[in-house]
Amino acid sequence: MPRGVAKRDLPTKTCPVCNRPFAWRKKWERDWDNVVYCSDRCRTAPHNG
Repeated sequence: MPRGVAKRDLPTKTCPVCNRPFAWRKKWERDWDNVVYCSDRCRTAPHNG
């Protein structure tokens, strides 16, 4: 019997910088509600606005 959750069943969000979807990661388990960007690169990118 497989353990865990299938990747297709993980929650996803869309990055406001690159507009790509990204899935929940174990390292974001406690902070998922506050995760906005898919990566440090997008988090530190200059924002328009």
